[in-house]
Formats: sequence, structure tokens, C-alpha cells
Amino acid sequence: MSVSEDLRIGVIGAGGRGRLARHAHQPGKGSRLVAGCDILPAALQAFREFAGDDVFTCSDYRELLARPDIDAVFVTTPDYWHEEHALAALDAGKAVYLEKPMTITIDGCDRVLRKAMEKGVKLYLGHNMRHMSFVQKMKELVDSGAIGEVKAGWCRHFVAYGGDAYFKDWHAEQKKATSLLLQKGAHDIDVLHWLCGGYSKRVTGFGNLTVYNQIGDRHDPSERGDASWHLENWPPLSQKGMNPVIDVEDLSMITMELDNGVLASYQQCHYSPDGWRNYTIIGTEGRIENFGDAPGSCVVRLWNKRHHYKPEGDVEFPIAPVSGGHGGADPAIVGEFVRYVREGGTIKTSPVAARNSVAAGCAGAASLRQGGQPLSIPPLDPEVIRYFTKDVE
Repeated sequence: MSVSEDLRIGVIGAGGRGRLARHAHQPGKGSRLVAGCDILPAALQAFREFAGDDVFTCSDYRELLARPDIDAVFVTTPDYWHEEHALAALDAGKAVYLEKPMTITIDGCDRVLRKAMEKGVKLYLGHNMRHMSFVQKMKELVDSGAIGEVKAGWCRHFVAYGGDAYFKDWHAEQKKATSLLLQKGAHDIDVLHWLCGGYSKRVTGFGNLTVYNQIGDRHDPSERGDASWHLENWPPLSQKGMNPVIDVEDLSMITMELDNGVLASYQQCHYSPDGWRNYTIIGTEGRIENFGDAPGSCVVRLWNKRHHYKPEGDVEFPIAPVSGGHGGADPAIVGEFVRYVREGGTIKTSPVAARNSVAAGCAGAASLRQGGQPLSIPPLDPEVIRYFTKDVE
């Protein structure tokens, strides 16, 4: 692609998370949005208002993919559409930014990976937490040997907005989401894998639907649930307008045995009063932990000496404020995708890692629904691993 030529980008799922793609609309500076697809007229209208009246819009993604003037696409539709839309885009020869979770099944992930490899088309996964500054600081400390050899890791995820965002629409249904260990957990499992230097090979879990199944106020199946977050929606049992079907767990705990011997755990609660993630990574010479996850108001602490209770740690690393959505991660990850498609080079996200985070989430969901039975994760084809790992930092 010529240095002066913009990468021409389409967005499948222009509303909702599709607004992420707006960071790529930089006409004359390397990339521009030229097409948008959504089933909601209001979303297409908002897309035109942002990108210009000359952009192409449609409600059928196949019309967008048929256009030869599109080089790359963002797939930012609901999770249960990821596989179909990604496969179609790859078949059409378009470079793909695929929002996490990659798909809602392990087999679906493997089909997407195989298709991208066979077509020789760039596939980029939207695990934006690898671009969050507090996560990068933790990765820097691990890689520098500050805590020695990593042996254990865990994450506690307090999802204050869970009742609003995930139990009033399709996220609440197993057939559309598999489990919230994917929609929410895919991020955290990927970060645990990244910081701990391995992938889950065996998973066991416990979980249950403990609160939101008790709420009888449900919206009509023909209506869209209001998934917007409101502080006044408290306590959790006072919520109204829940999804007609609720069969995913609102409390989940899984333990993972990684392929390098590290043990990791992930805990997720969707009715906590506060909303943030807390990671702890322990090595042979110390441990690190984050307090808060919003740049400007969070800190990473390192303990690398022996002592009694010391909540401030031995060394403290304040995380500076960053502009942009998700702590600056959204513009950063979009910028990396555009550069990767235009110029190549290495990237922080990994299609293989994305598959393995889904695999751990799927196995965890299956285990907790089988009374905690330990389940092994099916291995990925070594040929696929070699193909996709060559571009990852």
C-alpha cells in the first residue's frame, strides 16, 4: 500500500462496540472509514454523521464484504455472530479486526484461525487489555525478573455493572454467550496467560446463578433490554427489566493449570458494589499486585523482601493518567491494527492467545456445570501455532 494511500475500512456492527473503529477514521493520515453495517437504522445514521454522508451503509454484512474498495473490516457484532462474520470477511480477503471473545466455542475459534491461515489474510484480535498501561507495567516487571520465576497468578474481577450490562440482553443466555467467562473473562484469562507465560491445559471450576434468577421483572422477548449502567440500580435484587431468559452464572470461580506448571485462578462476581480488576502474580522472589485499574487512580505494587504486613509494598508504581477509552487502550489497539495491516511488523495481541482464553473460559464453564469436574483443553494444531506466533511480540 502506498504511503499516501489510506487503508479503507468497513465496520460490521457499527453501533455499540463498533464505535471503537472511529479511532481509525483519520482521512489523509493512513486510514478512513468507508462503510458501515448494522441492523439498527439509528446506528447507521450515527455512523454517517461521524464518517460523512458519502460512506456506504447497509443492514446486510454481505453487501459490505462484496465491495472491492474495502481493505479491512472491524467485526464488532454480538459475540454469537463473531464466527460467521469473521469467516465471511476472511473469505472475502479482508484483513480482520475481531473483537473478543474470538468466538463462543473452541471449535469456532479453530475454524477462524484455519481460515485466516489458508487465505493468508491478517487476523487481529481485540484484546485491548494488553494495551492498558497498568497491565503493561506488570508485564514489564515480570519480564525484568523483579519477582523471579512466576509460579502463581490470580485475578478477582468485581463487576459492579453486571446486572445492567449482562443480564438485561443476550449476554444472559448460554446459547448466545456460552458463559460470562468469555464475554468478561476472556480479557482476564488472556492477561493471566500473558503475565504467567503459558496457556491453560486443564481447568476446573465452580459457579452458580445466585442472584439475578430471583428477579421476576423481565422485559418482553420482542423488546431490546436496556443495558445502560445506572448507579441508582442498587441493590442488585431491585433491578428491573431483566432478560426473559437468564441461564448464565452471575458468580464463577475457575482454577487453571498452565502448560508451564503455573497455577492460576479467576473469580468473577456480577453483583459487587464496586467495579475493578485485581491481579496478583507471585514468583520465586516476590509478587506484584495492582490496586485499581484506571490510569491516574491506580497503582502497581511490588513486594520483593521478606517482612510482615506491608500494604504499600516495597516499591510502588503509580500509573499516570492516559486519554482515550479503556484507559487509552482503545486508540492504542486500533492504531496497532492499522499499522499492522498497512506495514506489517509485530503486534501485542495474539490470535493463538485469544483462542486459548476462549478455550479456558469454555472449559471452565463446562466444568462448573458438571460439578467441578477437571477438564483438559484440546490442543491447537502446531502448524496453526507456528503460523500466528511469528508476528507476536
